[in-house]
Amino acid sequence: MNQSLGTGTLHILNKAPGHPRFIACLSALSGQDSLVLIEDAVLALPDTDTALPEHTVALELDLDARGLSGAAKTDQKISHQQLVQLTEQHPRIISW
Repeated sequence: MNQSLGTGTLHILNKAPGHPRFIACLSALSGQDSLVLIEDAVLALPDTDTALPEHTVALELDLDARGLSGAAKTDQKISHQQLVQLTEQHPRIISW
């Protein structure tokens, strides 16, 4: 997991690429924010048309459930425990 996460807002996104909330989330991100993809949002990792910010990680169980384990680099995958740690590290959290 990228150790530079934690300086801005943590955005937790569960909508698939193309969904209005997915688009709204990406447009709301600032350079210091971190993005966690969960549920159908993990479909954005192999999507080359979707530009994701540098500080993007995905819940490993959701990647596995969708057959996308190979679509993410090792440092892009996080466990539920790591997600909890991220929520503790960020002063503000927005769920999309």
